[in-house]
Amino acid sequence: MMISTKGRYALRIMVDVAQHDGDAPVSVREIAKRQDISGKYMEQIISVLARSALLRSVRGAQGGYHLAREPRDITVGMILRATEGDLAPAECVTLGARACQRSGVCPSHAVFKKVYSAINDVIDGVTLYDLMPEGEAAAGESGRPCL
Repeated sequence: MMISTKGRYALRIMVDVAQHDGDAPVSVREIAKRQDISGKYMEQIISVLARSALLRSVRGAQGGYHLAREPRDITVGMILRATEGDLAPAECVTLGARACQRSGVCPSHAVFKKVYSAINDVIDGVTLYDLMPEGEAAAGESGRPCL
């Protein structure tokens, strides 16, 4: 399983907004320039993030985006699920999956459940704040995450 460009860019966009969020909203043009992301593609991603209540928009000539919550209250899991959907390694372990007829005898089912649980533990245990330089310093991390 791989996270798509959409998911990776969404993380970069959210970190950028978190770092530059202040009194004035962060404009799409500024984010696109700093992150080297196509404006049109970025607008599609931002639309998904806004519909998922992770960003809120400010309309007008001086418009742009603010985080809808504090960086500590937004997890990587929230961002990735908004852009990628469910991150299950197999359909039989998704939260809304119908019971697989072979789950009782399938040798892979238990492995897929463990992988899914591990994925969720990691992405739900890392916040947007943790991805910011000041969050990394507070957590004692070394180096910037590759998004």
